[in-house]
Amino acid sequence: MRFWRSLLRIFLGILVGFFLVVALQACLSEQTPPVTSSPTVDTSQAAVPVPKEMPLPPATEAIVASAEPNGLYNPPRGDVRLVVISDLNSAYGSTDYDPEVDKAMTLLPFWQPDLVVCSGDMVAGQNPTLSEDQLKAMWAAFDEHVTAPLRQAKLPFGFTVGNHDASSAQSASGSFLFERERQVATDYWIDPGHDPGVEFVDRYEFPFYYTFKLDDLFFLAWDGSSHLLPQDKLDWVEQALESPAAQSAKLKILLGHLPLYGIAVGRDKPGEVLANADSLQEMLERHQVHTYISGHQHAYYPAHKGQLQLLHTGILGSGPRPFIDSQLPPQKALTVMDISFASPDLTTYTTYDMQTLQLIELEQLPRQITGHNGRVLRRDVDAEDLTASELSACESRLSADLCRA
Repeated sequence: MRFWRSLLRIFLGILVGFFLVVALQACLSEQTPPVTSSPTVDTSQAAVPVPKEMPLPPATEAIVASAEPNGLYNPPRGDVRLVVISDLNSAYGSTDYDPEVDKAMTLLPFWQPDLVVCSGDMVAGQNPTLSEDQLKAMWAAFDEHVTAPLRQAKLPFGFTVGNHDASSAQSASGSFLFERERQVATDYWIDPGHDPGVEFVDRYEFPFYYTFKLDDLFFLAWDGSSHLLPQDKLDWVEQALESPAAQSAKLKILLGHLPLYGIAVGRDKPGEVLANADSLQEMLERHQVHTYISGHQHAYYPAHKGQLQLLHTGILGSGPRPFIDSQLPPQKALTVMDISFASPDLTTYTTYDMQTLQLIELEQLPRQITGHNGRVLRRDVDAEDLTASELSACESRLSADLCRA
């Protein structure tokens, strides 16, 4: 009898031990994931999760999908990406914006720029009959359509003032003809709630003259809202371009509203471009400015004069203009500028017709444009590339000196 009791105790002990082992293994399996071997996994380093692309907002996705036939083209990304816009305004005093302005803002999550820059005419001023309340209402509308969304997205905004924002035109006595508009514009921009989010280097006379930087880029904004740049301001420009921040940058970019040379019908005359264009171009070259981004002509044209790149920014607002001596229809345009420091060209432009969302190809544009004060060449065309007929077309209108590259 004792034998059988002993045997029963042994059997029960084995059974209890078995269930304890099973229970312990189950507990460990819940706390520690099973290890599987794979010849493609480097077990010497901790696995790094691959980030997923953030889904686009539905409104952005809808616009992207509407671009036929294969959706909206997104260019290869450089080291730094800018979205360049200009001339957003409609009729004098307007607080409404054309649909292309809102479309551009909606598409920013698709391009994911590091910075948005504007070459002026953000509101629809330059009219002495506008009251102060109307001026403030225009800036409030601009904030609603443009800068508030940028602040919400934490996107810095670099800009220069245009003639419809805060014209620097002066009377014979030297006073500003649109002093009230300049004061309202200043009040808007110095409000801490409207901080553009850029990294200032020198606020000098912000928002009219200032510098800022982004990574290895140095930006200078000057007040090109009328054709004359005072000498004391040009002295500041030269000092700023020789500052340590400018000298250490890999690329210098200038923002101004009026361009150096005329390129568009109706804007090819004195007063619609900066005075002393050749002298300014030589000064900017001397200080190794790479690109001058301008607006006002209401036409997209990527050009160069000598070594200075000239990005004439397309318009998003009302009134696109045709090129001088061209049958091409006017277009509303936006440019994505990708900057690649290892590339010989440094900058690549991808420009969209903002009404059709089709790309504006470089080869579609005139090889040269001859205005009243000089000739500019398309950015991929050098002087030695010009044909005899192209050379004579300029020289028949201008002097040989004005037709230089």
